[in-house]
Amino acid sequence: MKQFLNEDFLLSNKTAQRLYHDFAKQMPIIDYHCHLPQQQIAENKIFENLTQIWLYGDHYKWRAMRTNGIDESYCTGARSDEEKFQQWAATVPYTLRNPLYHWTHLELQRYFDVHEILNPETAKAIYEECSAKLRTPDYSVRSLMRKMNVKLVCTTDDPVDDLFFHKQLLNEGFEIGVKPAYRPDMAMNIDDPAAFNNYVARLEKAADMSIATYDDHIEALKSRHDYFAANGCSVSDHGIEQIYAEDFTPAEINAIFTKVRSGKRADELEIRKFKSAMLIAFAEWDHEKGWVQQFHLGALRNNNSRRLRELGADTGWDSIGDFAQGRALSKFLNRLDNNNTLAKTILYNLNPADNELMATMIGNFNDGSSAGKIQWGSGWWFLDQKDGMTKQLNALSNMGLLSRFVGMLTDSRSFLSYPRHEYFRRIMCNLFGEEIENGELPNDIAWVGKIIQDICYNNAKEYFNWQHLDVNKTATEKAF
Repeated sequence: MKQFLNEDFLLSNKTAQRLYHDFAKQMPIIDYHCHLPQQQIAENKIFENLTQIWLYGDHYKWRAMRTNGIDESYCTGARSDEEKFQQWAATVPYTLRNPLYHWTHLELQRYFDVHEILNPETAKAIYEECSAKLRTPDYSVRSLMRKMNVKLVCTTDDPVDDLFFHKQLLNEGFEIGVKPAYRPDMAMNIDDPAAFNNYVARLEKAADMSIATYDDHIEALKSRHDYFAANGCSVSDHGIEQIYAEDFTPAEINAIFTKVRSGKRADELEIRKFKSAMLIAFAEWDHEKGWVQQFHLGALRNNNSRRLRELGADTGWDSIGDFAQGRALSKFLNRLDNNNTLAKTILYNLNPADNELMATMIGNFNDGSSAGKIQWGSGWWFLDQKDGMTKQLNALSNMGLLSRFVGMLTDSRSFLSYPRHEYFRRIMCNLFGEEIENGELPNDIAWVGKIIQDICYNNAKEYFNWQHLDVNKTATEKAF
């Protein structure tokens, strides 16, 4: 029987172990989609205790605690940090076979060198040891990023953000890149007229202009797109249920905008037309600037309206949705391709039923202009676990080129989430290792190791045009 979470965790044979330890493990991290608070990086925040860095804002853990019968006061409520941690520790033993069990103990080991199993009996000692370490400069957020060999992160930022802390980090010369990503979801969300109009008021202030017409709205957003580009941004991101690709006329979109600005509700078709027009505009700007556009598709958000009212969004009430993705996605990409305005694109699906759809859709628009121009992104949110990652890797291998894949990301708000990259790398190395030992792939360790290093790091560096990042190349990398 193997020891839990030993050095060969998830690596079932000698070849897999060699691929991970000799090739994957050493590679730096590019985390090209995350939700890290850039202010905490700029201020090099030091956390007071383990709860603050581990449980604040982590709806993965909150969902598990609620399912385990833990009262909301220990999740988002007013209980003390130590009380909240005790209840998380009481929940951990019940997370067996949930990825939280692996992540929890990987994070304890990799950051804090704590190898005990977290449970109610060990909780107090673990809390005190880790909290004491966190209060030292060696555990500031920048130190944690350095510890995990992070080279660059992309945060998620609304067009109205002033990017103050990004500019501060850039001017300071912080050696780890912290780049913004342009996420204009709220600028196209006319479902709620009051909320939309409140947002437009914020956009007016950010763009320093009045917005009376749809053309004004587009002008303001384009000025913010330009502003983001001037401050190091080269990535956009959209978190939407599905791609919108309705036919529309400019007159229709102007009328819809005027209707919503007057406080009236648009009907469902009008909403889809408006969002279609906006997505096309954003995509054309991205192509114009040579950006990479990302589409996170398929989340059914805010299912619990009572908890949404009480706690707000992003507090753990979302699920996988069953939206029809194929036809609209094809129409949207085809329109851009026909007009020669299709930027590099990464598609993410939350419903695993769409895996093969995504794996084949990207091949329709890879035109040879660059390697892997259209990407199917890694297992995301509910799918960033062993089964979800394995299925994504297998589908991409069967129907595309896994060797050109840009690899893993955290999609996280936590500075302790980087072991998810290790988790992914171990799973990938094990897939290659098993097939080499089964005779399904040649025993060419140097070449397979090179492919693995590309997926871990090099492909993303090239794809996003971040070749300036420093890499200590191994002899194997130099050979190829």
